[in-house]
Amino acid sequence: MSATSEAAAVELLGYSGYQVVNLSEIRRRLDVSWLTRRFTRIKPTEIILFYRQLALLLNSGIDIVKALELLQIQTSSRRLAMALGDVIAELQGGSRLSAALSKHPELFTKTSCRLLQIGEESGSFETTLKHLADYLEKEAVAAKGIKNALMYPAVALVVTVIVIGILITFVLPAFGELYSNLGTELPMMAKIFIGAGDFFRSAAVYMLLILIIAIAGAVAYIRTPGGRYWLNNLSLRLPLIGRIVHLKELARSCRSISLLFYAGLPMPEIIRLTSQASNNMVINEAFSNVEEDMLKGEGLSHPMEKNPIFLPLMVQMVRIGEETGELDINLEAVAQNYEVEAEDKTRSVIGLLQPTLTIIIGLVIGLIALSLTSAMYSVYGQGI
Repeated sequence: MSATSEAAAVELLGYSGYQVVNLSEIRRRLDVSWLTRRFTRIKPTEIILFYRQLALLLNSGIDIVKALELLQIQTSSRRLAMALGDVIAELQGGSRLSAALSKHPELFTKTSCRLLQIGEESGSFETTLKHLADYLEKEAVAAKGIKNALMYPAVALVVTVIVIGILITFVLPAFGELYSNLGTELPMMAKIFIGAGDFFRSAAVYMLLILIIAIAGAVAYIRTPGGRYWLNNLSLRLPLIGRIVHLKELARSCRSISLLFYAGLPMPEIIRLTSQASNNMVINEAFSNVEEDMLKGEGLSHPMEKNPIFLPLMVQMVRIGEETGELDINLEAVAQNYEVEAEDKTRSVIGLLQPTLTIIIGLVIGLIALSLTSAMYSVYGQGI
């Protein structure tokens, strides 16, 4: 078991009904658990499955500690198993599940833990687990849809760059050396491509070094608050892609507000948790401003109407929800609407990218082929 001290271990074992006869500390020569926590990525589907299976086990009457031990044994994620081990130790020490899970924010978000806390207090813990799993599943499906849609253009672009790089760097210089040995004068287009290949080969090390420095500098800047805000703002303003990112962020926020409102949380706390759950600092700032205006007594729809980041449909449905008391139903409908629109726009962008990439690939390869053909004709002409 894990404990901060020998006395704490004895106390935890006592809570579990054990009498300590002998206790000794395990000293590991090499503890790599921090590496597992730092570099092992856990899939959203594993968290969703955890919530669903926990709800099922609790509904069947199994004790919560026993249920967590069963889930720890059967999970395929080592990182999740390690986290559940810590959670079990916390529960045996008298903590609530929501408090124990909150100590692993990289796996269990603040929104999730707050919802579970409400479920514990209201006596509807199993139902809350199911609703939370449904909410996370919808988010995961939406994110996966866009990721799969963008996979083909990304792969096609990488392959295109690699093929063109090989042609310019290796194929064309070989032909250039051949034509040079034949003593022929190459056409201008062939000279340009061969010269570009020679330049890339001679400056490859320096270009790679510059690229590494540029990437490192960009990553360092993006990790600063100012750099991250700039990147998030840019992602919302990019042509074609910006609208999709905007819709997805608002859809996620609408689902969060809907779920938290249904759970019965006060509106200022709902907006605060929604703001904290967003990975986009522009959206985060917008919700923080809404929370400030709400505390001044302006309601929810009026502060949203001041900020163009909140689209008219969302503002109108929030206003109707405030009047009818069905804010959760209205925002769930808005989330579905935005997700459908985002998927349609994603398909449109993909449909536009595919012929664009094909044309670019055809033009570049056609120019290279034309330069080689013209050089070949030049050899024949000079031979004649």
